Parts: sequence; structure tokens; C-alpha cells
Amino acid sequence: MFTKVTEQDSLHDDLDKKSVGELLREMNEEDQKVALAVKAAIPQIEKLVEGIVPRMKQGGRIFYMGAGTSGRLGVLDASEIPPTFGMPNTYVIGLIAGGDTALRNPVEKAEDDPERSWQELLEHNISTLDTVIGIAASGTTPYVIGALRHAREFGCLTASISCNPDSPVAAEAEIPIEAIVGPEFVTGSTRLKSGTAQKLICNMITTTTMIRLGRVKGNKMVNMQLSNKKLVDRGTRMLVEELGLSYDDAQRLLLLHGSVKKAIDAYRES
Repeated sequence: MFTKVTEQDSLHDDLDKKSVGELLREMNEEDQKVALAVKAAIPQIEKLVEGIVPRMKQGGRIFYMGAGTSGRLGVLDASEIPPTFGMPNTYVIGLIAGGDTALRNPVEKAEDDPERSWQELLEHNISTLDTVIGIAASGTTPYVIGALRHAREFGCLTASISCNPDSPVAAEAEIPIEAIVGPEFVTGSTRLKSGTAQKLICNMITTTTMIRLGRVKGNKMVNMQLSNKKLVDRGTRMLVEELGLSYDDAQRLLLLHGSVKKAIDAYRES
């Protein structure tokens, strides 16, 4: 039987009567459960990444699908891939029910349409090489269920990220990922532990995928975009460490080639 753990009463009561310190300590106590819940989901996350990598090597993409907080987390993770790993923004795409307006303001009933999500994927020329990941803390969002159902029938790799066991969303995914973090500190507020768990899992999926695709060398972001002084300085110091150049020579080389990896390759080929 499907039980919404995310809707169960908080283990903490009388929040409005507690001091700031008490509230913070009790929230932190709950947050410590998140990493353990995500740890339990690692085998499923591993299975997903092992499926994504060969598809992306052939031109496949990742689509995150979600509504509300879950949708925003997918868009956030997708938006961080180009600056961090130097990948075009067409490889990891976040779609949220209600479109970009919903990133800042709720769009009434947008998440209740199970067909709209598939139409959006068709507008992006969905391919069988693509991976569709539905994010829904409750595990019941129609927008996400529709995307996964159609994508799986179409032949895409599908996965879900939810925080209730045996949810309808998980039933639609080839690879269900469940982080059961328990009742929220504020009853039903899944922007708390559930949102944190989803963010951690998205980080793990894309970071591990990018490493396996060769976008990291050692432990360095050698393909990051040089979009500000801090990142130019970071890249310069990487080259100083890797190639033994002076800071000024390393910076000139970096700016000439536009990324740490390209600079290293060009230096070693010269």
C-alpha cells in the first residue's frame, strides 16, 4: 500500500513556541538523516549513471522533469553543467511544469496535466538515446508521471527521484530512486529534507556522469567556463600546478585557449 511519508506529522511539535536555537538544532537533527537516506539509494543511482554515460557518448541528453520545488531543483542542476563542466546547455535540460514563470511564481494547476510534459519533450525532439528523470518528492505529480510513462514507451531510459516508498512515479520509471527521509520538520514542507535529498542526488548523477565523460582531470574542473576573474584565477593556478609555468605565463596560455584542458593539450603538443 502506498504511504505518503512526506505528509506524515512532524516528529517535532509546538514549533511556534520554541527559541531560534531550538528550531535550528532540531532542523539540523532532521537534516542529518538525509545523507543516510541518499546512501541507501546509491545502487539505483549507480545503475542510472551506468545507463546514461554510453547514451551521452552517442549524443543523448538528460531531461529533468518536475513541478514546484522538484522542478526548480532540476532546472538548477541543469543550469550548473555548462559553467562547471564546459558542456553546451543542450546536454542537460531541466523542464518545469508551468515553464520558466514557475521558477519564481506558482502556476496554477500546471502540474496536474499528465500530457503537457510529453508535448514539451516532443518539442525538444526527444530521442531514444535520451534519459528522462522525473523528480517528485510526493511521487504523485501527474506532470512527471505522464513524462515518464510516454518516455518509457518511446524507448528512452527513465528514472525517478522521489521521497515516498513505492510511489506512482516510481512505478513508471525503469530505475526508481527513492530517498526516504521521513516526515518533514514542518509537516508536509518537502522543500526541506526531501528537497535536500533530491539536490544531493541530482549532484551525484550529473557530476559522476561528467567525470565519466572526461570533463574532469584528477579532481579539477578543467573544462569550466572562464566567466569571471575568480574562475580565471582558479584555471591559472591549475596550469601553474600542472605545467610548472609562472602565473603570468599560465594565465596568458589559459586565456589564449579558453579552458584548462585545451591549454594543457596545446602546451604539450607544442
